[in-house]
Amino acid sequence: MPELELKTSEKLYKEALSLLPGGVSSPVRAVKPFPFYAARARGSRIFDVDGNEYIDYCMGYGPLILGHAHPAVEEAVRTQLEKGWLFGTPHELELKLAKKIVRHYKSIEMVRFVNSGTEATMSAIRLARGFTGREKILKVEGGFHGAHDAVLVRAGSAATAVPASKGIPKGVIENTLQVPFNDVEALSEVVERNRDELAAFILEPVLGNVGLILPEEGYLEEVRKITAENDVLLIFDEIITGFRLGMGGAQERFGVRPDITTLGKVVGGGFPLGVVGARREIMEHMAPAGDVYQAGTFNGNPISLCAGLAAVETLEREKIHTKLEKLGDELVRALEDIISDRKLGGVSISGIASMFQIFFGQFDGRPPRNYEEALKCDKEKYLELFWRMLRRGVFLPPSQFETCFISAAHSDEDIETTIEAYDRSLA
Repeated sequence: MPELELKTSEKLYKEALSLLPGGVSSPVRAVKPFPFYAARARGSRIFDVDGNEYIDYCMGYGPLILGHAHPAVEEAVRTQLEKGWLFGTPHELELKLAKKIVRHYKSIEMVRFVNSGTEATMSAIRLARGFTGREKILKVEGGFHGAHDAVLVRAGSAATAVPASKGIPKGVIENTLQVPFNDVEALSEVVERNRDELAAFILEPVLGNVGLILPEEGYLEEVRKITAENDVLLIFDEIITGFRLGMGGAQERFGVRPDITTLGKVVGGGFPLGVVGARREIMEHMAPAGDVYQAGTFNGNPISLCAGLAAVETLEREKIHTKLEKLGDELVRALEDIISDRKLGGVSISGIASMFQIFFGQFDGRPPRNYEEALKCDKEKYLELFWRMLRRGVFLPPSQFETCFISAAHSDEDIETTIEAYDRSLA
């Protein structure tokens, strides 16, 4: 197996340890023994400070559906920089991108632009509580909705939650309940028992932060039915899946319409952006129209909005999703063949559209169906795969609990090279 020259990255990491907690700005980047340091990126490739080149399937953890430094986004940002990058007043880009979102998401009539997925889900939960007058929320075990207190929880007993981090008062999350993904019976029981206190059920329609876990057939339809019958708002966290599984996201793909939607990643074109959207009746409870407060200096900032508008228009114009579906299907089928041909027991592949992930865990030949099963996967074996692939010029997310992303910049040759790298790395 080829070796990597990473001396400069190692030197930078040692310096970073004295300046940044753990040497990084976000925990998943703290790869053992040290991460590589990026120098530049373009198209499907990312280049490190030691001169190594990789085919990138991390893609910024999902936003870069067009690839790195896409010309349309780059040109839009250059043009906007000449006009100004922060106004503190309304501007026309807000209307242009809002119209695009409303057009593609039938559940959305109005939007509020924020600056991250965390802000979007935090604001969506506050909006749901303000609209219903109830305090409890329900989430899926292992579902990730950002790093704010109410959702940074882990499973406790009797469908309750306990803090998943120090620094979170237990009282903050006493109103956060949890249920397993793909478990209609558990959902129905918890919702019916708490219906008079429950404001909303928030979930990723496709789990993207415990690897990639897909909803079983009929699950999302039952989720919609149960929440509607019990007068509980349904929040789809489409930070990852929005504009990724199609122009209308997971709700269009699965034909299930939520009450509130959060968007991020792809909709920002690679720049920081989050979106809260819902029907007018709900959104008009948000300040200044209503009494649910939300504000931000950088809300609707023109750089993120022009980048997002350029990305969405490119997706529309070039029918990008057709290509992504083809590449995703080809790669997943090839990985299934490798697993079968090499008789790799305990290895499985999960994929949908341009998202995929390999799991190292025994689930009767299938990928995990919920968080409890995902936790049984072999994280160290995945990390070994990460380093084997990196040495062969392929950059995967460095955690079993992340998801790989294909972009429009990936070529047929990239996919062929990646399949060969997986075959040799899994040997």
